[in-house]
Amino acid sequence: MPAKTTIAFCLLFLCTIFCYSQERIELKLPANRTKQVVNIDGNLNDPAWKDAALMTNLVEFRPTIGAKELYEVRTETWLMYDDDGIYFGGYCHERTKDSISKELAGRDGFGMNDYVGLIFDTYHDKINGFEYFVTPLNEQWDAKMSPSSADSDNGGEDFSWNAVWKSGAVIHNDGWSFEMFIPYSAIRFGKDKVQDWGLNITRRRRKTEQQYTWNPINPNVNGFLTQEGVWTGITNIKPPIRLQFSPYFSVYTNHYPSATTGIKSWTNQVNGGLDVKYGINQAFTLDATLIPDFGQVQSDNQVLNLTPFEVRFNENRSFFTEGTELFSKGNLFYSRRIGGTPLHLYDAGGNIGVNEKLLKNPSESKLINASKISGRTQNGFGIGFLNAITKPQYATIETATGEERKYETDPLTNYNILVLDQTLKNNSTITLVNTSVLRSGSDYDANVTAGLFDLYDKKNVWNINGKIATSMLFNYEPGGKTRTGYNHRVSFGKNSGLFTFNVWQEVMDTKYTHNDLGYFTNNNFVDHGAYMGYRWVVPKDWYNRINVNFNANVSRLLTPIGTIDTKFQTASVGVNANAQTKKLSWVGVNARFTGVQNDFYEPRLTGYHFRRGATVQLGTWYESNGAKKYSFFTELYGFKSINFYDQFVVDFALGQNYRFNQQFSVSYRIGWSPRYNGIGFATIDSDRDKIIFGRRKVNTIENVLSFKYNFTNKMGLTFRARHYMSSVHNRAYYWLQNSGKLTVDNYFTGNADRNVNFFNIDMVYTWQFAPGSFLNIVWKDAAAYQHDEVERNYFKNFERTFNSDQNNNLSIKVIYFLDYLQLKRKRN
Repeated sequence: MPAKTTIAFCLLFLCTIFCYSQERIELKLPANRTKQVVNIDGNLNDPAWKDAALMTNLVEFRPTIGAKELYEVRTETWLMYDDDGIYFGGYCHERTKDSISKELAGRDGFGMNDYVGLIFDTYHDKINGFEYFVTPLNEQWDAKMSPSSADSDNGGEDFSWNAVWKSGAVIHNDGWSFEMFIPYSAIRFGKDKVQDWGLNITRRRRKTEQQYTWNPINPNVNGFLTQEGVWTGITNIKPPIRLQFSPYFSVYTNHYPSATTGIKSWTNQVNGGLDVKYGINQAFTLDATLIPDFGQVQSDNQVLNLTPFEVRFNENRSFFTEGTELFSKGNLFYSRRIGGTPLHLYDAGGNIGVNEKLLKNPSESKLINASKISGRTQNGFGIGFLNAITKPQYATIETATGEERKYETDPLTNYNILVLDQTLKNNSTITLVNTSVLRSGSDYDANVTAGLFDLYDKKNVWNINGKIATSMLFNYEPGGKTRTGYNHRVSFGKNSGLFTFNVWQEVMDTKYTHNDLGYFTNNNFVDHGAYMGYRWVVPKDWYNRINVNFNANVSRLLTPIGTIDTKFQTASVGVNANAQTKKLSWVGVNARFTGVQNDFYEPRLTGYHFRRGATVQLGTWYESNGAKKYSFFTELYGFKSINFYDQFVVDFALGQNYRFNQQFSVSYRIGWSPRYNGIGFATIDSDRDKIIFGRRKVNTIENVLSFKYNFTNKMGLTFRARHYMSSVHNRAYYWLQNSGKLTVDNYFTGNADRNVNFFNIDMVYTWQFAPGSFLNIVWKDAAAYQHDEVERNYFKNFERTFNSDQNNNLSIKVIYFLDYLQLKRKRN
C-alpha cells in the first residue's frame, strides 16, 4: 500500500506539472565599481556615492500587493563595490520624524523598528541567500536563507547566523539615511571572473506595516528568492583569507546552600577557550570551539511532564544555532543530545550496595570540543559536517568504609552528522543525511542514514517531497546483533496561488529510531494527512488579509502490538482561520474534532493501550498592533471530552508589552490551564502488577516578567523572571484492563499527587565594545519546590519556592574578535 501511494503521488505530480503560469518580473542593476573612500557614518555625503547604481520605485507586497510607494515616503538606495567589499546606502523618506518607528532592541533583537534590508543570492540559484538589515538607530541583524527553509513566503531566514560588517544611520526631519559596508569575508561567493548575483532590497514601515521590495514580490507565489532581481557584471572580486579567532575568558562564582560535610556552599570557576572560524576556500568554512563555555545561556523553561514523551527544550548554545541550517535537513538532529543526559544516569542508583550512598550524579555530560564544516559550491553542492566529543561522566558513590568509588554513567562519546545537499533547477534539492553516535566500551553505537528530495515544477507551483531513512543500532540486540529500522515520508502539494494544498503519508516500522542524535517520540505507525488552505490578500473593508485552512489526519499501527486486536490509533479534522485587520491587529479562531482513540503510549508499558473518548476543541486568539506603545495578545482554548468522564480543559494566556521609550520596555505574560477530570497514567502497582490511572485535576499557572533597557545600540541590560506552578490532584484511581478500558480501583493505597514549582531569574548585561567583541555579565538564580501534597494556593506555592534553597550564579565573560586580515594590515 505505501508503494502504491508513492507511485500515485508521482503520477499526479507529473500530470499537473505544467498547469500553472505566472508572469515574473526580473529587474537588473549594473554592478558599478568605485575607487574612492567611503566613511560609513550614515550620511551619504561622500563623493564615492556618485559611482553607485540607483535603486528606487519600490513596490509594496504587504498589505497591498503591487502598490507603488508614495512620493513623500519614497526610498532611494545606491549600491556599488570595490576590492574590499560592497557598499549599500540610501534615504528612507517620511512625512515627519515622528513617522519613524524606532526602538533599541539589541543586535538581532528586531523590536518595533523600521528597517531596510539587502538580500544577495550570490550563487544565483534562487535558494541560498544572505541578508543584512539596519534600523534607524543603527542596530544590525543578519541572516542566511537556505534550501531547508526557502519554501516559505518570507524566505525562511536563519537569524542565528552572524557576520561582522559595518553600518551607520542618521535620523533627519523628513526620514532617515543609512550606509552599510559588507566585507567579502562576511559573504560567500564563487570565483568566476565575472559574476551575476541575485539581488533584492526590502523596506518595512512598522507604524503602517507596509513592506516594499525593489524587485516585486507576490506573496501568493512560493519563495522569496525565486522572485529576485539580478546584480549584473560583478568583475574581478576575490574571496579574502577568512581566518577569525574569538578567544574568551570567563569567571564564575556559584552559591548553593549545602549541609553536607565536605561540600562547600560557595564554588568558583575560571575558564578560557577559543572559537575559530576559517575559510577553507571561497565556499566552505570551518567553525571550531575549543574548551567551550555555555554557562551563560538562558535557563530552560522546565515544566511538569505528564506525557509519555520527553520534553523538547530550545537550543540556546550559540555554536549549535549559528550556521546550522544544513543540519536541520530531515529533522534528524537535536543538538541538545550533545552534552545532554548521560546514557546510564538512572542506572547509578541501582548500583549502590549495602550501606553505600550516592554522593554525586551529574545530569549533563561535559563537552570537550566541537567543530563543523559547512558551505556550498558555485554549482550548488552543499556540504555540512559536524563533530563533537563529550568526555566520560561518572557518578560518585560513598562506600561502607567511607571511601569513594566511581560509576560510569556516560562513556567517551563521539557525535557526527554529515549532510550532502545538491540544488537543482526550479528551486529543487536532493539531500543525503547521515548521523552517527560512537561510544567507547561495550555500549551500543547508533547510525541513521536518510535520503531526501524536494522537487518543484518550472513555475514553482507544484511540489513533491519525501524522505527514506534507515536506522541501525550496533551491538544492541542480544548476541551483539544490529537492530535495523525503516522510515519514509512522501508529500505532494500545490504551494503557490490563493489556494494551496498538500497530502502526505509517513510510515515507520517498529525498529526505527533516531533518538541518539535526534528528538524522537514513537515508531510503528502508518500516518496519512491532508491540508487545504485559501487566502484573501486584497485588502477590503475591515481586513488586510485572511487565511483559512482545513486539515485532517489518521494514524494506524504498522504492526499489531501483542494480543491487542486493533491497529487504529487516532483520526482528527480541524479548521483554522485568521485575519489581519485594518488596524493592524490579528484575530484567529480554530476548531478540531478527534474521534475515539487508542493510545498505545500513555500506559508506559508495551503491550497495553488506553481507549480515549472523542474530544472537541474550540479556540480563539487576538493580537493587537505591536507598533503601539502598549500591545497585548490573548488566547483562549477549550477542550471537552464526549461521554467520557466529563473531561474539560481550559488554556488561557495573556501577554502584555509596554514601551516607555526607545530604550526601555517591560513585558508580562501569564498562562493558566485548569484541567478538570482528566484521565492519565498515575503509576505502576508492582505488587499487584497493574497499571494505575488517575482521574485528576491538573492546575498549571506560569508567570513571566521581562524588561530590557538599552543604553546604546551596543550596550543593553535584560531581565527575565519566570515562576511555573503545576499541581496534580487525583480524585479517583483505576486500573487498566487489557481491553483498554478502566476499572475503578478500590485497593490502591498509594499517592500519585504532585505539586511542582520552578523559579528562574536570568539577568544579562551585554556590551559590544568592538566589532564581534563582547563583555557579558550574567546573574542566574534557580529554585525548585516539589511535594506530593497539593497546595492549591498560588501565593503559598510561590512563597515556599522562594524560601527554598536557591542556586545563585554570577559570571563575567569577555569575548574578543580577531580578524587575520585586520591584524596583518595593522602590522604592515
